[in-house]
Amino acid sequence: MKILVINAGSSSLKFQLFDMSNEKVIAKGNCEKIGLAGSFIGYKTIGDKKEVSVKMENHEEALANVLKILTDKEEGVIKDLKEISACGHRVVQGGWIFDKSVLVNKKVLKDLEKLSDLSPLHAKANMAGINGCIKVMPKVPQVLVFDTSFHASMPEKAYTYGIKYEDAQKYHIRRYGFHGTSHRFVANECAKLMKKKLEDLNIITVHAGNGSSITAIKNGKSIDTSMGLTPLEGLIMGTRSGDIDASVVSYLAEKKNKTATEVVQYLNKECGLQGVSGVSSDLRELNTAIAKGNERAKLALDILKYKTKKYIGSYMAVLGRVDAIVFTGGVGENQEDLREEALAGLENFGIVLDVKKNNNLPRGTAELISAKKSKTKVFRIPTDEELLIARDTLELIKK
Repeated sequence: MKILVINAGSSSLKFQLFDMSNEKVIAKGNCEKIGLAGSFIGYKTIGDKKEVSVKMENHEEALANVLKILTDKEEGVIKDLKEISACGHRVVQGGWIFDKSVLVNKKVLKDLEKLSDLSPLHAKANMAGINGCIKVMPKVPQVLVFDTSFHASMPEKAYTYGIKYEDAQKYHIRRYGFHGTSHRFVANECAKLMKKKLEDLNIITVHAGNGSSITAIKNGKSIDTSMGLTPLEGLIMGTRSGDIDASVVSYLAEKKNKTATEVVQYLNKECGLQGVSGVSSDLRELNTAIAKGNERAKLALDILKYKTKKYIGSYMAVLGRVDAIVFTGGVGENQEDLREEALAGLENFGIVLDVKKNNNLPRGTAELISAKKSKTKVFRIPTDEELLIARDTLELIKK
């Protein structure tokens, strides 16, 4: 059985085709600059990775090109679209409506439209990807997997903001959390490595990348997470500010002669590691700058390390007992000093890192990196959100 996973962004469309008999990726790629000049597709099917310039005015055209690549006589991996049993879609915002993955029908699509105000850019892209698949493959089941659904188990005291209750209810203002597919995937992998049931474990998962979030998982369920109504809240990120006094918005609006909406855009796109460092949102470039003595680059990374430790500490208090801490995401998996400094000083709480092992990890493998005397296990586990989406899709179409 083959399942196509689609992750549609505002001007991009990532795809992976899985053979679910062995959960292997048989094709993958990314359509970039959709609707813009210079659009292209980078992909890998048979042989080496290729990149081709293709005019794509919208997501439907992008998807049509993806399907053409998958069925190409020379480079394709399937002979006919009938070989695709289902499509799984990453959807950023499930809001107050969707607390689990669902099969697409008319009601689901109608409900999805109700959530567009919560994340307008993501919602538009997600709908374009879904509608594109429905149009091109009308008889193929479509499954939606939500970034937010894993966090639907948070208690009211964790997701409720301290604003007027009636307004929170009327406008659905609350903490939703994101990266749920990643947190859920690595939590399950952690349980496998520990040879225990996920529902018996308390885990803190640290997803650090260009977007970053931390989640407290109690008995297998998310009970708190660092991102909020939108992905802007929480840790400092690539270009996002993370936690900030709400008054900064009105203060900056006045000082910079901007609207509140423009300031929020600024906090999302011009701040974070890039804004503090003045160098880049890319940790590799920041590390190079730090090595050359750039103090602002060092400050940006120090903030990320500090905030990571701060959240881990607060979630230790919330959980009471922590069986494992998992680092994942591009930064969490590959930035050894982030892992080391985020856990430094927590030895009295039974968390002891094996520094030598932490600093000499092979790329792309799941590894135990805590010392033998550590009461809490520490892991580096690569995430695979697309595989989780494919698994959810398979489970739903089997039902």
